[in-house]
Amino acid sequence: MNDAVRPALLARIAGLCYLLVIAGGLFAEMAVRGTLVVPGDPAATVEAIAENETLWRWGLAVHLLYLLPALVVNVLVSELFKSVQATLARLALACAVTSVAIEAMSLLQMYVPAAMLRERDALGGPDEALAYLAVRLFSAGFGIALVLFAGFCVLVGVLILGSRRVPRIIGWLMVAAGIAYVVNTLTFVVAPGVQERLVPLILLPSLVGELSLALWFLLRGDRLNDRHDSPEVLTSIAR
Repeated sequence: MNDAVRPALLARIAGLCYLLVIAGGLFAEMAVRGTLVVPGDPAATVEAIAENETLWRWGLAVHLLYLLPALVVNVLVSELFKSVQATLARLALACAVTSVAIEAMSLLQMYVPAAMLRERDALGGPDEALAYLAVRLFSAGFGIALVLFAGFCVLVGVLILGSRRVPRIIGWLMVAAGIAYVVNTLTFVVAPGVQERLVPLILLPSLVGELSLALWFLLRGDRLNDRHDSPEVLTSIAR
């Protein structure tokens, strides 16, 4: 593949995959869990899942599937910015891949209510408390995954700030995205009631930052063909 074409192509693939991840995440979180999980009410939650079991299962399927393009994004972004600072790019990739692994494992908790409904005759009906606890445990696991993904966002933001090919505002937005993810998870752990009131506003910086990077990759990825990266990331950020 021609070296002049390769960065732009990788960027556009990364941008498209990133948009798929964002769309899948919004569907799974807002259209499925956001409408079916009733905070503090196990009975209402299980009843809502039972009445919309197909939607619940589609939410699981979409969430599982979007992890594949997420891995593609992680690898390609690391590749695109390794010329800025290779060690930071590798660290960003490690954070992101670990995050995806934890997120995938946490999804098993979300299958518990569906499994209980499917085996309701053998189980004598779904255990509402257990099903609700499983859903809450998923939220905890997902929060842990997001802390690691926050590392990816911040590191990519720093790499962008050290590059002359991507607008610096996107770098700062990615740093803000990572900070928002950390604040969201820490608030969930320390003060879950406060976190529930702040969502989704607390995650708005994350959506803006990631969506901005995805669209820039998709629409302006050809600018990555210009090799003018600063060899010293911190020096570039200080300017």
